[in-house]
Amino acid sequence: MVPVPTGRHPASPFTRLDFQLVLLRRMADHNPDLVEDARHALGVSLAQMREANKRWQAMVRSPRSRSALSRYRSVLGEPESRAPRRVGDLDCEAWRWQLPLWPDLRFEVLTAPGGAVWNEWLVRAPHAEPPRLRTVEDLTPWSCTVDEAARAYAPARPLQGSAPTRWGLAFTAPDAHGEPHEVVAEFTWGLLQRTAVSPPRRP
Repeated sequence: MVPVPTGRHPASPFTRLDFQLVLLRRMADHNPDLVEDARHALGVSLAQMREANKRWQAMVRSPRSRSALSRYRSVLGEPESRAPRRVGDLDCEAWRWQLPLWPDLRFEVLTAPGGAVWNEWLVRAPHAEPPRLRTVEDLTPWSCTVDEAARAYAPARPLQGSAPTRWGLAFTAPDAHGEPHEVVAEFTWGLLQRTAVSPPRRP
């Protein structure tokens, strides 16, 4: 019997393009329109995005899975940069990769001295122009990263995310008329997805 072609062979390499589709798949829960535009820009189908996410989950959950850092190096290649980082009392190293879909961002992985991965998210590229964040109106989807929002609206309180790739921040921010609002911002892979803004806070 002649085998029927089923598209991409499951043993084919998992590429940087596939990884971008994994990030998009998570973001589709909050911003399907933005994800749809990005998917078209990459020239891939919805089925390809789902298949990439399925393969990634299988890699992560496999009992024979390599370490997280080895997995990223296998998929993304050697990092664009590596730099020591101090987080509280802990020494770590920041590995950063460029992703074509977000040229002004970098995918950053923080690693412990033994190679364990502490954190994985998108951050602003070193020489990219940071977003202008002053009011609640500036907080549009995909406009900023966790670090940028935390600095712009300090003091911000971190919130537990609903999944390992999600984060939250709670803070106070003014609107365009200067009225203060309580804001809860949700991030996926470190990139802002949506905000919940309370009515103006009255004295």
